[in-house]
This record gives sequence, C-alpha cells and structure tokens, in this order.
Amino acid sequence: MIVADGGSSDETIAIATSRGARVITGQSLRAAQINRGIEAASHESIVVVHADTLLPAGAAAAIEQALGDGAVFGAFRVSFLEGGARLACVAFMINARTRITKKPWGDQAQFGRRETLRYPEFPIMEDYELARRMKRAGRVAILPLAVCTSGRRFLTKGVMRTSILNWWIIVCYHLGVSPERLSRWYRR
Repeated sequence: MIVADGGSSDETIAIATSRGARVITGQSLRAAQINRGIEAASHESIVVVHADTLLPAGAAAAIEQALGDGAVFGAFRVSFLEGGARLACVAFMINARTRITKKPWGDQAQFGRRETLRYPEFPIMEDYELARRMKRAGRVAILPLAVCTSGRRFLTKGVMRTSILNWWIIVCYHLGVSPERLSRWYRR
C-alpha cells in the first residue's frame, strides 16, 4: 500500500507508517500526489482510494476480474459512512449517474492499469477528466460492490447546495471555465 501525502498536519503519516504503508510526500495538489503514488507502485493494477473512503471486501479480486475481462478503467458504486435517508438519496443519484455516463468520480475508488492511469494535474476536476479520457479509451467497469465514503461535505454544506454546486462545476468545466477558477468556487 502506498499513501501519497501532500503535507497533512494530522497523524496521517504516523498512522500509515505504523500500518505498513509506504508514504510518499510532496506538493499538496491531489492529482500530483496520486500520480506520484502511481509512479512509485510496482503492481500492474492500481486502485486510487481517497483517505476518507473504505474499499469493500473482495475489492482486489473484483478489480482484477474487471481488468482481466478487458476493462481499461473502472470504479465502484458508492455508499456513505454516515448513513441516513438524505445520503442514501445522494448515493442513489451518484450510482444512477455513474451507470448512465460510465464516468465514475474519484470518491468511487477509480482503478486501471499502471501504464494508462495518469491524472491531469488540475486543482479540481482531475478525477472527472480522467474518467472522460478513459471512457474514450475503452470499456469502463462499474463494479456492483460499493465503497463507503464520507458524506461530511454533503452534511456540512447541505445536500441540495452541494449537489447543485457539483453539477454547476461540471457544466462550467464543459463551458471552458479553468480548473483554477472552478477550484476557487468549490472551496469557498
């Protein structure tokens, strides 16, 4: 396991090291962190898991099966750690969007082959742009297993507000607004 850390101020490095992870440090841009981790990996199959996301049992075997069956890229369905009706509705919508578009986002534990999995080094939208590129490259597998991720942002900022902002960012990205500007909007 490789943990790519961009300067965290908590106990991430100590915890990761104590659990046997190889820790790679560097700049804080998430895409750069992920790419450093991919470059340091020795395995052919790579899964990118955000720090607030848990893989389901059987994830490694499911990834190997999907890639072995010809998928060039993929991810999991999503569920939320916190539970509740509001987040269940959000998960349903995310899973429906992913099933239709075949463009899973980063919190769904994206996976692929080491030689093709490279994130554009944007301050935001790196996961979305990678999914777009990989969909053009070949078959995308959406696994029936679900990762469990944090719904903290939805609960803190509001489910509707967060959902609308996410879609607004996507629309603006397609209209040519720079990832730098989108990042400022998203982080306010």
